[in-house]
Formats: sequence, C-alpha cells, structure tokens
Amino acid sequence: MEDKFVLGGKEFKSRFILGSGKYNLNLIKSAVEQGGAEIITLALRRANTQESENILDFIPEGVTLLPNTSGARNAEEAVRIARLSRAMGCGNFVKVEIMRDAKYLFPDNYETIKATEILAKEGFVVLPYMNPDLNVARDLQNAGAGAVMPLAAPIGSNKGLATKAMIQVLIDEIDLPIIVDAGIGKPSQACEAMEMGASAIMANTAIATAGDVPAMAEAFKLAIEAGRKAYLTGMGRVLARGGSASDPLTGFLR
Repeated sequence: MEDKFVLGGKEFKSRFILGSGKYNLNLIKSAVEQGGAEIITLALRRANTQESENILDFIPEGVTLLPNTSGARNAEEAVRIARLSRAMGCGNFVKVEIMRDAKYLFPDNYETIKATEILAKEGFVVLPYMNPDLNVARDLQNAGAGAVMPLAAPIGSNKGLATKAMIQVLIDEIDLPIIVDAGIGKPSQACEAMEMGASAIMANTAIATAGDVPAMAEAFKLAIEAGRKAYLTGMGRVLARGGSASDPLTGFLR
C-alpha cells in the first residue's frame, strides 16, 4: 500500500516532526537520528544567536528545517520573522505561531489566518499552529495553508489528547494534512492520534524532558509508525454492549 506524506510538494518518509526548543544542543543530533525525523522545528532566535554554539551546527544534514515564528504576538510580527528566516537561508517552510496569551500560550487564530494568507501569497509553505476549530481550519485552508497544526493540549503540558474530539472533526472535514502539535506527552498518545487519521505528530517537551532523550525519540518513532499502520489497515469493530466470543461456541470436548 502506497502511503505518502507530502508537504509543500516535498515527500517525507517519516511522519514524526521533532521540536528543538528545549534540548541540550548536544542531544539534538541523537534525537533526530533515533527518532528518524526528517523535519525539525527551529525558533529563529535560536539560530540567530551570538553565543559560541549555534543550533544549526547540531542538526544533521538532509533534515528539512521548519522555522517557527515563536515570540510573535500578531500577524505583522509573524510575517517579519518568516521573511527573516528565508533571508537567512532557512527555506520556504514556516510554522506560524502567534500567541498573545502568556499564561496558557494558546494561539491567536484570527491573527494566524491573517499571517497565513500573506505568507502563502509570498510562496511560503505555511503550517499554522492553531486552536482546533473547524471554521478556522477552513479559513486557513482557503488562505493557502500547506497543513494545519491543531494543539492537543496546552503547549509544553504533556497532557495528551485533551482536544481529541475537535481534532477528529478536522481530520474528517479538512482536505489538508492534520499535524497534531503541542501537549502530546507519551508515545501511546502519539499512536492514538495516528490511529485517528492524523497525518503526522509534532513533539518536543515529551522528548526533551525524558530521562533518556534518544530512547524516547525512538519510542515516539515506533508509536507513530504503529498508529499509522493501524489506521491504514482498518481498526476492528467496537461493540456497543455485551461480548463476542473469539472462537465459535461449538465443538466442545466431551
């Protein structure tokens, strides 16, 4: 069965997108390699550092960079960050993150739609981070988004699929890749999201705060692969009540 994951006209074998925001720089390379990730997010302010170590030096060759607009409070700031990232040679992919809420760090859906429309017209492959809402997802699709990235739970919380029902609506109704982002805390939760039909998983905190970062990255890789395979194969039926014998109730020993 052919199963392609395509973003912005580019095909990827891995459906695991790795966040880099909380890592010790020395662990990024091993996390990418063990997790098999082909896309890694990058906050522009980490690449444009004046420190002796630059995060770009720790990302393996061949990995697609997904710069994000972390720190932007409105569409104007997000657009400016995206343009800077492209000028620095980070490519056309951009994850739009716009947050005005400092407590819960929820994305501003309205400003995100505005930024997506502007950047898509400028040739960016825009992956907007958003609160799962069907009408907003439709607006993002109409604005030219390459995918939508609904949060599963508040960013960095590791609470899992708190917005599961709303994400399922997006999977069912939106003709774009649905990349579940933020809040996934365990490989089992990543697997569940993939079983629902999500196109990919983005994880950062769950891996960066694990006791063994490379091993946890590999666990996420395997869980995502298992969930995708289960989705493609077709999930078994669920009985509303009662049970059903797995073997026929005939031919008992006498």
